[in-house]
Amino acid sequence: MTSGVEEPGAVPPAPPAQAEAVFGDSLPKARRYAELLADDGVRRGLIGPREVPRLWERHLINCAAVEELLPEGAEVVDIGSGAGLPGLVLGLLRPDIRMILLEPLLRRTVFLDEAVGLLDLPNVEVRRGRAEEAHGELYTDFVTARAVAPLPRLAGWALPLLRKGGSLLALKGEQAEAELAAAEQDVSKLRPSVSDVIRVGRGKVDPATTVVRVTVTSDGGPPVPGSQKKARSGKKKRGRKR
Repeated sequence: MTSGVEEPGAVPPAPPAQAEAVFGDSLPKARRYAELLADDGVRRGLIGPREVPRLWERHLINCAAVEELLPEGAEVVDIGSGAGLPGLVLGLLRPDIRMILLEPLLRRTVFLDEAVGLLDLPNVEVRRGRAEEAHGELYTDFVTARAVAPLPRLAGWALPLLRKGGSLLALKGEQAEAELAAAEQDVSKLRPSVSDVIRVGRGKVDPATTVVRVTVTSDGGPPVPGSQKKARSGKKKRGRKR
């Protein structure tokens, strides 16, 4: 008797019909990546075995929809890349962009390095580290993130990495509007910015992928003094007297 849960080493389901429309010529690489996630990804604890049957709809296609927000030749940093969602998906789908996968945990960066090599993705670079460690050194057009942190904390990590006019693209769920409404004031204190919630992949992804987009309107540089600490906690804290 089986539990109905895919075991490590299981073969992922065949890609659904819309996968060809989404990935086009990159579909063979997407299939190979799905196999890596279903096998090594589960064995190494990067994804849960219950995610294997829904790898395509919930993960690969959902992440791929974000590519319509990236202009040709864009530079992108994916923070907290984990198993490569969404950064590796976007990198294999869009060979014209430069993608940096920024991930602090060694076991994850080892997997990402192996995946990038197996999939032959010269436009994708894996870096081990935290986003805040790259502040003042790394600047990019876009920062992507999925299931990394609440919006205020995520913005505190991401906005200092963006050039003027660059955008944080945070993949969120059904409560995206409420999360943005609660966080928008704190986010704008980090750097002057405009924020909105958009849904991408309509007609290809069901439901459409929800993205909170925060576009900075100031030149690159450090955030407003003292505001980054607040963003990391997602709350206002009183200072202690010394």
